Amino acid sequence: MSDRAANAKAFVAQNQEPVVFDGVVAKYGNGHIALSGISCKFQHGTSTALVGANGSGKTTLLRMMCGLAQPYQGTITPDPSKKTIALVAQQHGQRSWMPLTVANVLRMSRFRDRGLVKRFSAADRILIEESAERLEVANLKNRQFQELSGGQRQRVMVAQALAHDADVLLMDEPITGLDIPSQEAILRIVDEERQRGRIVVISTHHMDEAELCDQVLLLANRMVAAGTPGEVLTNKNLQEAFGLRMAHGDEEDCVFHGEHDSHEGGVVHVFNDHGHGHDHGHGHDHFDC
Repeated sequence: MSDRAANAKAFVAQNQEPVVFDGVVAKYGNGHIALSGISCKFQHGTSTALVGANGSGKTTLLRMMCGLAQPYQGTITPDPSKKTIALVAQQHGQRSWMPLTVANVLRMSRFRDRGLVKRFSAADRILIEESAERLEVANLKNRQFQELSGGQRQRVMVAQALAHDADVLLMDEPITGLDIPSQEAILRIVDEERQRGRIVVISTHHMDEAELCDQVLLLANRMVAAGTPGEVLTNKNLQEAFGLRMAHGDEEDCVFHGEHDSHEGGVVHVFNDHGHGHDHGHGHDHFDC
C-alpha cells in the first residue's frame, strides 16, 4: 500500500446525521413480514453487525437503508436520498457475458458523480487508485473481472464501494466463503472506515466478525436484541434468534461462536471461526436442534 493510500485524509461526511429506524415494518413481495417493529440508530464513526438466520431480514434492512426497498410502516430518517450510500451486495454468480476489466469495474464507482461522458478529475483518479491499493487489487487492473477468484472479485467490489466516497458503507455478508487473506483485508477496511467517520453496516453469519463491531442487531424478522457484542451475543439471545436449544454450557454466559458447520443426528455442531486471528478461548459447542 502506498504512503498516499495509507495516509489518506480523514473522511468528512456530507450529512453527519445518524440514520434512525422508528417502528419500521417491511414486507416481502409475497406479503409475508420481513421485519416488524424495528427501531434502532446508526451513528457516524460506528460499525454495526446484522446477525440472524437466513431469511431473518438482514438484507431487507440493508436495502431499506440505501433506498432500494421502502418501509411498509414506520420511518427512516433522514431519507436515504439525503445521504450518499455505497452497497456491496451478495454476489450470486458472475456475469461472464459482460467483458469488463477490473479497471472498468473500479471506474464505475465515479459514474454517480461524473456520469458516463464527463472526464474524470484528478480527485476521481486518486480515489480509485487509493481504494484499489487499500484492497490490494491495483495489480489486477488489466485483468478480466470474471476471471478473478472469488476473494479477488469481492475485494474489487469493496474497492469500488470505497471509491464512491459515500457517507454510509453497507456490505451484505462480505466475507462469507472467502479465503483468509481476503477476509482479513475486508475486516480491516470495516475498522478503518469506522475510524474515518463513516456509518458501516455489515450482515454476517460469523460471530467473530460481529464481535469486532461496535453494535450488533440480532434479527429474527424482528429485533431480538441490540447493543454491544457482549450484550447481544449470548446463548439465550442466539437460541431465540436461531431456534437452537443448548445441550452443553452455561445458558446465560456461554457465547455462540462461528458458523453452523454440520447437521448430523439432529445436533448443530458450532465451531469457532478464528481465521482472523482472534482467540476467544473456546473449542466447539453442540446445540440440539
